Amino acid sequence: MLLLNNNQDEIEKLYFTIGEVSDLLKLNPSLIRFWEKEFNELSPRKTSKGTRKFSLEDIETIKIIYQLVKIEGHTLPGAKEKLKIKNKLADKSAITDKLLNLKQFLTELKEQLD
Repeated sequence: MLLLNNNQDEIEKLYFTIGEVSDLLKLNPSLIRFWEKEFNELSPRKTSKGTRKFSLEDIETIKIIYQLVKIEGHTLPGAKEKLKIKNKLADKSAITDKLLNLKQFLTELKEQLD
């Protein structure tokens, strides 16, 4: 769920237009398009007419890019490297969580069989 500032209504959407993302994050659409070209991790879906549809994951990626470039002052190559590192850590964390859940399941299953 996403809370939009303009009317404070809860909205459950899967995809957002570039205009909605721009309004939500207070960023110029041209900057978002530029970052889309520069960062492979940012890849919104496109309709047959070429309209960009951003997922919540895309929006989070834009927030991270903003943090790295505008707040922390990284160059684009530096931000790309940091983003790759963050993604690798997130992937490792997700895998670790899945393995721990599997281990717990197998342990419980073994206890039930004994």
